[in-house]
This record gives sequence, structure tokens and C-alpha cells, in this order.
Amino acid sequence: MKVSQRPYSDEAILFTIENDNGVILEATNFGARIVNLFVPTDSGRKNIILGFDSIEDYKKESYCGATIGRVAGRIKNGEFMIDESRYQTSINQSGNTLHGGNPGFDLKYWSYRVNETDQGVSIIFSTNSSDGENGFPGNMKISVTYTLDNYNVWLVSYKAISDKDTIFNPTNHVYFNLTGHPSKPIDDHSLQIIASKFAPVNEDTTVIGEKRSVTGTPYDFRSPKKLKTTFVSDDTEVKKVQGIDHPFFLPCAGLDQIAAKLISPDKKLTIEVHTEEPAIVVYTANFVEEVPLMHGEKLVQHGGITFETQTAPGAIEFEDFGDIVLRANNTYTSQTKYKINY
Repeated sequence: MKVSQRPYSDEAILFTIENDNGVILEATNFGARIVNLFVPTDSGRKNIILGFDSIEDYKKESYCGATIGRVAGRIKNGEFMIDESRYQTSINQSGNTLHGGNPGFDLKYWSYRVNETDQGVSIIFSTNSSDGENGFPGNMKISVTYTLDNYNVWLVSYKAISDKDTIFNPTNHVYFNLTGHPSKPIDDHSLQIIASKFAPVNEDTTVIGEKRSVTGTPYDFRSPKKLKTTFVSDDTEVKKVQGIDHPFFLPCAGLDQIAAKLISPDKKLTIEVHTEEPAIVVYTANFVEEVPLMHGEKLVQHGGITFETQTAPGAIEFEDFGDIVLRANNTYTSQTKYKINY
């Protein structure tokens, strides 16, 4: 395996890891984000994730490929309680707090170090979040590790600790398009999600607090099916978000379980998602106006899909959605892996 680094901007570094099979992962300390993921093809390589050529473009669309936190998803009205204490977080979308407020982890320049072992190469990104930042309590230390190995697995590992009781629910916001072209919609990709229940949403895409069976809905992906069958549906939930922007509840968590699978239109490439988290928020790039060009191509409606592994948004309101309270001096850990098959 090989690893290298080079300047990406005045403050950012771009890291390149290449395994022995020719899979290349590139990541930057700006937002602890994945920038490129190349896989070998018969004619060379193709980049199967969405991204930009410059830091300035990432600042305009800062969630793309980034580490999201402190809390992924929406906090309704930016309000939450821990025991008897009420907290107000910064509002940054439609009266709610989205992805940790502004600025979130996606706009931080993280410190970094490289670790090479027989199992693979890792980039360990680290940052601090001060007590009261965007309204969240506790001084936090956070690290996110990206590892690529020779089994074509990209592993994302989170670790965090706070000196006060707080809430914490991070994720990664990488978008996949297995054609290698953001100008081609993912309509003919096939999707499988091992979930029998999903969470319906309000007009502002906050959850309503219900766990609804996927049976008989366009969100039943228990067997792989093409995404366009969902996109063309006249279902109320589909029309509400113009695609998919919903949490799916996983029946069991663990890196030995396949939680979701994305299959390319030609069926030659698949991405398996394995996670220790209890839910996945799936988002299908439903609103793409004024997005900068992606490697010279214009992103189209449904030009990518994210698998935001996390505890379901709404956990601080609805008890059966999960628990995202991190108690003082307890260590949070979680892992998600993406297995590339071609």
C-alpha cells in the first residue's frame, strides 16, 4: 500500500491512500472529508463519489463528503433537554439546527496523523469542540479515522469524550454515484436496505416520531430494486422530499452485518454498508440548484446517494428512536465500513 500527502489549499492537506488493488481514497483535513474514491475499471479508474476540485467549492457545499457533528440531522427548533437542563442550539435551516449548526465539524480544519500497519493505512483526524459551541454543552475531543485496506474496505471510526453531559451523534456525508458521473442520475442504481421500518417526516424533514412499516411503501428495499421505482411514485412521503430523505431503522447492528447495498446499473460494482449504528438516513440529492460543478460536470437531480449511519434523528424527542446522550467522561466509539466489490 502507498500513502502520500500534498497541499490542498493554504491550510488544507490532501491525503492519498492507494491499496495493492488500485483502489484510491483521497481525504482532506478540511472537514475530515473524503474527496475522491477511485476504483479500477477495464479502461482505467473511475471516481464513484461526488466531490469538488477546490476548497472554495467545498465551503459552498460544506456537507459533501464531510464528517458531520456534533449532531447529524435536524434538531427540531434547536431545543433539547438533558435531565432537567434545557439547551438551545444555533438555528441554521428552517427554524431547526441542521448537522450541528454553523459552523459545524464540516468547516473545521482538523489536525491529523498517518498510521501505517500490515492491515492498512489510516488517517486519524482530530479536533476539539469547546463548551457552548453552537449551544452544545461540554468541551469535547473528537477523532475520526479513515482506514483503507487491501480487502477494498474503507473503515470510518469515531471516538469522542466530553467533560460535561452532552449529546453526540456524528456521521459521514459521502455521496455515491457508481457511474462515476454526477451528471447521470442514480435512477438505474439498485438499492437494498435491511430495514423493515422507516421514519416519516414533516414538511421541514424533521421526523414526526413514528416508526412505520416499509411494507407496501416505495421505501421497501428489503430486496434490491431500482431507485427510479421510488422516484416516480406518487407516495406522499416521496413527494414531500422529492425522493428519499428518511431514517431507516436497522434490525441489528454490527460490522459483520450488511445494512445496505448499492448496485451499479451494469451490476459490475457494489458498495456494501456495514455499521454499528442503529439507523441509516438515506438522502438522494433531491435539491441540487446552484451546486458548483463537480469535476467539470453539473450535478443533476438524484445525482448521488448518502448513507448517513447514525442514531435516528429525533432521538432526543422520541424515546424509542434511540439515545444520543453522552455522559461526562464516557467515551463514545462507533464504526462504519464500506466494502467495495467490483
